[in-house]
Amino acid sequence: MNAAHPTALAVACSPLADQQTVGLLAAELGLPFIGVVKPKKVTDYALLLYADENGLALQTTGPGAPGPVRAEFCAGKAGYRLEHGGGTGQLIAKAVGMQKTRKTLHILDATAGLGQDAFVLAGLGCRMTLIERSPIVHALLADGLARGRLNVTAAPVIEQMTLLAQDSARWLAQGEGSVADVVYLDPMFPHRKKDALVKKEMRVFRDIVGDDLDAPDLLAAALARATYRVVVKRPRKAPQIEGPEPATRLEGKSSRYDIYPIKAFPSS
Repeated sequence: MNAAHPTALAVACSPLADQQTVGLLAAELGLPFIGVVKPKKVTDYALLLYADENGLALQTTGPGAPGPVRAEFCAGKAGYRLEHGGGTGQLIAKAVGMQKTRKTLHILDATAGLGQDAFVLAGLGCRMTLIERSPIVHALLADGLARGRLNVTAAPVIEQMTLLAQDSARWLAQGEGSVADVVYLDPMFPHRKKDALVKKEMRVFRDIVGDDLDAPDLLAAALARATYRVVVKRPRKAPQIEGPEPATRLEGKSSRYDIYPIKAFPSS
């Protein structure tokens, strides 16, 4: 995700958070720390990076604002998947090629975001490396992973996930040779129409990180460093990333996976 610098963001906390720790995070991110506040009463900032008893979150301010957005692996959709399991028949598992090999796949999620897709793949047995270049989103994801490690069910899955703070396109372009069996991309593209149904997370993310305008460079770098394939997740009707034509596509109800094979997977 793009590391665009927010213009209306501050760091704050509830009375139950450790103010010193939160203040240090604000200093690290170069953001103002406004101390203990109630988000609905804040008027000077549109968004808060807010710490409370449930962890770190992005919170829209003002009365009637939607609830917080946080990296969550023990509750919500991620928690439901964890409790009820999921097999290699899932579309994302097919997209990365899990049905084609018995090999434990190492997958580089180069646009990690809040880590939901990486968590699904880790839960299916893949070894995941996550890269997130937005310092704010990285902080949210690191917090979510830390909380997840305290959960007896989530912890073994999260042990399969390694988080890096890097710009993926630059990081991939600077080296040579394979970095992973599969490189997985889910870039943020320009949103061309106003849609009230756009997910809360996506609206907040756009306010923070902007669009991934370097997606063609990221795809090219990924193709140069993946061993077996590159997989790009896109909204179902969205255009493909500028560059080579994907060899195949897998479509779901709202999203699809563009698949760029490099060579065949080993059978074992």
